[in-house]
Amino acid sequence: MSEQVNEQEMVQYIADKTKASPANIRLVLKHELGFIDKAKANAKGEVDIDSDELVDYVLSRPDVKLDEMTVETILDAEMEYLMDKGLAGYVD
Repeated sequence: MSEQVNEQEMVQYIADKTKASPANIRLVLKHELGFIDKAKANAKGEVDIDSDELVDYVLSRPDVKLDEMTVETILDAEMEYLMDKGLAGYVD
């Protein structure tokens, strides 16, 4: 994750929005990072992530015992946090 992101603040933000435990949030974010690290950047250095593929990837990890809706909610809240901080956005 970017050094500009305060992980503790982000996890707390996500927990407040989703009511998920910090441990589950960190687990989802850890696997999300693994997925992003494997993604190929385009010519501009940007990585296009398909949210359905990301959710499927996280759910396929053997240590993830969460349902699809919980994973989606955690990832949506993370994106909201990053967009609020000006660190991420959606590409049309």
